[in-house]
Amino acid sequence: MTAEYAAERAIETSQLAKTYPLSNGEAVHALRGIDLSIEQGEIYALLGPNGAGKTTAFAILTTLLAPTSGSARVAGHDVVRHPARVRRAIGVTFQEVILDQELTGRQILDFHGQLYGQPRPERNARIGELAELVELTAVLDRKAAGYSGGMKRRLELARGLMTRPQILFLDEPTQGLDPQNRAGIWRHIQRLRGETGLTLLLTTHYMEEADALADRVGIIDRGQLIVEGAPAELKRAMGADVVTLCGYGDAPAYLRLLEAEPYVSQAVEHSLTQSAVGDNEGVECDQWRLQIGVDSGDRRLARLLALAAEPGLHVSEVSVSRPSLADVFLAHTGRALRDS
Repeated sequence: MTAEYAAERAIETSQLAKTYPLSNGEAVHALRGIDLSIEQGEIYALLGPNGAGKTTAFAILTTLLAPTSGSARVAGHDVVRHPARVRRAIGVTFQEVILDQELTGRQILDFHGQLYGQPRPERNARIGELAELVELTAVLDRKAAGYSGGMKRRLELARGLMTRPQILFLDEPTQGLDPQNRAGIWRHIQRLRGETGLTLLLTTHYMEEADALADRVGIIDRGQLIVEGAPAELKRAMGADVVTLCGYGDAPAYLRLLEAEPYVSQAVEHSLTQSAVGDNEGVECDQWRLQIGVDSGDRRLARLLALAAEPGLHVSEVSVSRPSLADVFLAHTGRALRDS
């Protein structure tokens, strides 16, 4: 690692924006001035629903897309002025599995190393190291067509690491995997960071993935970074417990009453026309869903329900849970992670 890079953050953006003009004279603002600062050795997760802008940010940072305005530096290099330098410093795995099914795992890794000019002895040694790391040594000479979904994801992870990148970008690294294979990918990612100090930026829809892996998460919605922080910090800000009420009636009047309750850390209304989703998936909400952060759900529940009666609210469902990242997301955006 050069002294110049050692003084840089791994990833840094300033007012990064991407706009797509439409034929009717209007425009789609995919990114609206994103500021990111990711330290070397950090695992950072970008969360958000489809269409939020996280994939656009990913594409700009990996030099696949040019920004409309703002700037971005990756491994100390400007993504617009020096894209080739950025590409030499990063590894990337994409949301869709992209493997030549007729090649063996060894051939796929070897060809990738050749593309980057790695000498054969270096390629062979690196393939052996990575196959052991992602537990593919026994199947390395099988065609990729015979790999399971989890094995293909692990092979892609190994390919992204062939050139010893300073920063690894993972776009939805466990999409479509069952829980066992997902946990396996998490284990390999954690091991990577622990052994090499690699910086990782991942995009994901899975809250539990971000919670398990990330030092910090950023929640992006409608092209803006709306909140970021360590998962524990973001959940702690919600309160010790989250009381969820579903029903109908004058919710704004109830929220005004809650403002005077000292044990309430925050209260958010989500207007709904269908079942709530997230950690309370399946809870039917007639008109709204209220998330109330409190110091103790069991102790405060009776008071919360008594207050609900004052403006004549009809509460149809009640639940008490520990705060999750899904609760954090809903509190800041008011919609479910899988909205498009």
